[in-house]
Amino acid sequence: MFKATCAAVFAALFIFGTTMSVAAQDVTLTSRDSSIALSGTLLGFDGEFYRIRTDYGELTVDGSGVLCEGPACPSLSDYVAELQISGAPTLGAVVMPALITAFSQKEGYIAEREDGPDATSFSYLIRRADDAKLVARFFFRVTNTDEGFADLLADEADIVMALREIRPEERNRAREAGMGDMTGTNRSRVLALDAIVPVVSGSNPVRGISPSDLAQVLAGRITNWQALGGPDVPIDLHLPSEASGLGQAIMDQLMAPASFDTFTDTAIRHEDPTALAQAVLADTFALGVTSYAARGGTQALMLTGTCGFSMQASRRAIKTEDYPLTAPMFLYFPARRLPQLAREFLAFTRGPAAQIVIRRSGFVDQTPEEIGVEEQGNRFTNAISQAGTEITLGELQRMTSTLVPMSRLSTSFRFEAGSIRLDAQSRSNVQQLARALEVGQYDARRLLFVGFSDGNGAAEANRDIALRRAEAVRRAVSEAAITANLARVELGVDAFGEAMPMACDDSSWGRRANRRVEVWVR
Repeated sequence: MFKATCAAVFAALFIFGTTMSVAAQDVTLTSRDSSIALSGTLLGFDGEFYRIRTDYGELTVDGSGVLCEGPACPSLSDYVAELQISGAPTLGAVVMPALITAFSQKEGYIAEREDGPDATSFSYLIRRADDAKLVARFFFRVTNTDEGFADLLADEADIVMALREIRPEERNRAREAGMGDMTGTNRSRVLALDAIVPVVSGSNPVRGISPSDLAQVLAGRITNWQALGGPDVPIDLHLPSEASGLGQAIMDQLMAPASFDTFTDTAIRHEDPTALAQAVLADTFALGVTSYAARGGTQALMLTGTCGFSMQASRRAIKTEDYPLTAPMFLYFPARRLPQLAREFLAFTRGPAAQIVIRRSGFVDQTPEEIGVEEQGNRFTNAISQAGTEITLGELQRMTSTLVPMSRLSTSFRFEAGSIRLDAQSRSNVQQLARALEVGQYDARRLLFVGFSDGNGAAEANRDIALRRAEAVRRAVSEAAITANLARVELGVDAFGEAMPMACDDSSWGRRANRRVEVWVR
């Protein structure tokens, strides 16, 4: 009977985790009319809700409807939101501090950095500008992506900063620990974009390398520049730390597709990406693999293919994922309620002001851009030059007449290998485009979801697959745009299969680059 009465009085009760841990002590929560009292062990408080363990299980109670009695009761008026953030130093040292500073300025706060006991830890203290009262403390531990996920699984982090996707075993362990599916919409987010780039000194005569040759260099199968069209000189290889998210992304995107599982042991490893770039700059015959944002003054090599296609890393090519070695930068957070100010900060990171901050920090933002046909390089020329016997002149003319009057959005969609499931960046793109529809950004306009495929198999079958993928993306965006008035915008689908390849089909990375859904707007 008491349990039922409590459920009626505390209408906001639900089971959840929280970010602010307090000493586990008994407290009593009493309704403001003193008619109901609920006792238990206080597990946490997030500034709005108490979480307590009771005889009825773990419950969450809206703090505005109760009075708390007991030595562990926090102060509602002097509450300081706390957030533990762990993981990749690239995000922790540059992007997140810049975003915290911009968020604080926008909301009328002052953000102060406070160094920790060692080089890997520091905090940001957020105070009100008018009276300097402390309202939040964001703790950072910047080590590497592996350590970030380890801290999360040990319940020592609320947010993980990662330069790679969560591993299947990490995902399973998080689910078993009650953290939810860490790849779900509300559990992971692409914060910014980067890319894996091979770099050399400006004095090196080589200007391009194929991904397959790069993988062979990384595996120690190619050791001399002569094999890459350069002089007869050994290659001095420089790589990021194996424990870093970037180092693991290099394994995932370059080594694994080429069936290599180990790097050459002659490579020089660098914990600091700046040191890697400086080492490459100082050595004409060095080859480094680093991130686009950390390339410094080095020369990024073009990625080439046997069919004559090449792709240079650029901000736009990374944003559209036309450059095949894109490396999204992730935030992961478990299924627990964060403090209100932390939730407000995370909401800010999705907005247009945050995208400007990300771009100024040297990384690639996710703001959709409209790209006219005249700005798209040789894409249509390549479509004609690479057309096989199955691609008819009529199909090329249909593609041209459909797309030339329109502009391409920088938002693209790709799928996980061997799957119809969107990859991590594309799942984030679904949310970005859905929010744009919700605020009416494309009202009275037409969005066309256009499917493309690789060249493996019959052209007609490839077009059918590409059309189904385009329809799947259109449906995902429509379902995510919960508050949008879709009657105000036209959402169409079309497909041209293998008619406009972005890369050569002779490699797994090339085929993946060609399997995509683009969005065109008019």
